[in-house]
Amino acid sequence: MDFELSETQRAIAEASRAFAEKRVAPAAADNDRQGRFPLELVRELGSLGLLAVNVPAAYGGSEAGAVASALAIMEIAAADCSLAVTMAVTNMVAETIARLGTEAQKERCLPRLASAEWTAGSFALSEPHSGSDAGAMRTRAERRGSGWVLNGSKQWITSGDRAGVFIVWARTGDERDRGLSAFLVEAGTKGLGVGRHEEKMGIRASSTVALSFEDCEVPGEALLGREGLGFQIAMSALDGGRIGIAAQATGTMRAALDASVRYARDRRAFGEAISAFQAVSFALADMRTAHDAARLMTLRAAMLKEAGRPFGKEAAMAKLFASEAAQSAVSKAVQIHGGYGYVDAFPVERLFRDARVQTIYEGTSEIQRLVIARDLLSHGNA
Repeated sequence: MDFELSETQRAIAEASRAFAEKRVAPAAADNDRQGRFPLELVRELGSLGLLAVNVPAAYGGSEAGAVASALAIMEIAAADCSLAVTMAVTNMVAETIARLGTEAQKERCLPRLASAEWTAGSFALSEPHSGSDAGAMRTRAERRGSGWVLNGSKQWITSGDRAGVFIVWARTGDERDRGLSAFLVEAGTKGLGVGRHEEKMGIRASSTVALSFEDCEVPGEALLGREGLGFQIAMSALDGGRIGIAAQATGTMRAALDASVRYARDRRAFGEAISAFQAVSFALADMRTAHDAARLMTLRAAMLKEAGRPFGKEAAMAKLFASEAAQSAVSKAVQIHGGYGYVDAFPVERLFRDARVQTIYEGTSEIQRLVIARDLLSHGNA
């Protein structure tokens, strides 16, 4: 296996890190305290080509590939998980449209997402009564003339108050999984309602809202892919999205490790830097080992995706390992900081809160284990 990054991948990673350090990191703590969506930073992501990294250049994307996309998310997440999740979901929406959309859908949506003319894209799958169990969704789409009418509700929608376009899943048939379809619904469509902001533990500068659909009419050409293939579309998109969350968790770990190394070198106790204490140095060693393992697993999944090979199991493994390892890393970081780790004057307090959701969204850790186990039992340990 070649561990060397290509010139394009290295350039994307370096540009992302420079932007993260210069523009994102200085504003992250205050945006978190205020729960303020960083609109200007999102626009700058668009100008840097980071909102559609794996989308063809013909539609405004960077066409840099899945590995470059993962690297970029790692860098942004190390500065601010809130901005990273906004970026990751928009990339996921853009990739899904690029892969499955009609020419008209791609020409309308992708340049606007890539440039941040539309601030974000949103992935509207979860509902109040169906999260991991997508087949239990209740939102319905019924034919009316040449178009469709949507009725129902969605929950936990990232950037739902900011998105220019939503991929919305709705039931078009009675079969549990085969009765689902996906639709492109643009912001401002009559009958689309946006609920209140959720007051979240972490990623507070990323908006999360509920959506409602009340006789929401969309044209026939709003259907994404074929009718009845919505479940497959969702699962395929989530496979790619899990690479994004694994990348976000990896970036979180790097930020926790960097902050802990700085603090351990500077903080003195009993006449010496606490980095000299075995308990602290061993914790740092474990954090670095977990970070590198998560990074390699994430890039492996991204490499398989970029090569057009099956990657669902590897994406699930990367998401599971990275998100769970991030929980341990941020906990160690707070412990190393002692009392200072518990106050927001130091970044590890925010990292601790931001990391918690990484084991939950875009497929809980339990769902990842289910995906991995099913693959193992079906195909063996190949």
